[in-house]
Amino acid sequence: MRTAICPGSFDPVTNGHMDILRRTAGLFDKVIVAVMDNYYKTAHAFTAAERVALLARCTDDLPNVEVRTANGLLADLAEKVGADAVVKGLRAVSDFETEFQQALTNKQINPQLETVFLAADAEWMFLSSSVVKQVAQYGGDIARFVPACIHDEVRQRLTA
Repeated sequence: MRTAICPGSFDPVTNGHMDILRRTAGLFDKVIVAVMDNYYKTAHAFTAAERVALLARCTDDLPNVEVRTANGLLADLAEKVGADAVVKGLRAVSDFETEFQQALTNKQINPQLETVFLAADAEWMFLSSSVVKQVAQYGGDIARFVPACIHDEVRQRLTA
């Protein structure tokens, strides 16, 4: 069985994230969505438990997807859960440098771990959780940017 980890902060989950998660679910037998805290991001709109709950609702129709929180090194998590690969979405060339560095670091820590990069669908290349937060904070419509099943909850939190 081939297992992949899709890590991220998912604060909040966007339609771009969901595109990558759905495509990954079609490529691997099991997908673990690891909700992690980003070392460079100190403030979150949603707690880790809330992000897991939102993602669980969004992936409810994907039977091979499991959502959980994770702390520590991604390479160590992959070894612990028997993952074969880490799947990362790339929106632009600017994402590649950081993701490539992380992939090489993970490979040094866990030589069996591969990293797979999926190019973002053109429809979502601009989209990030930060964009969603900014649009919502200024009263903009985020309905097109987040899954419908969590829209109201995300909008309410981000406009409060």
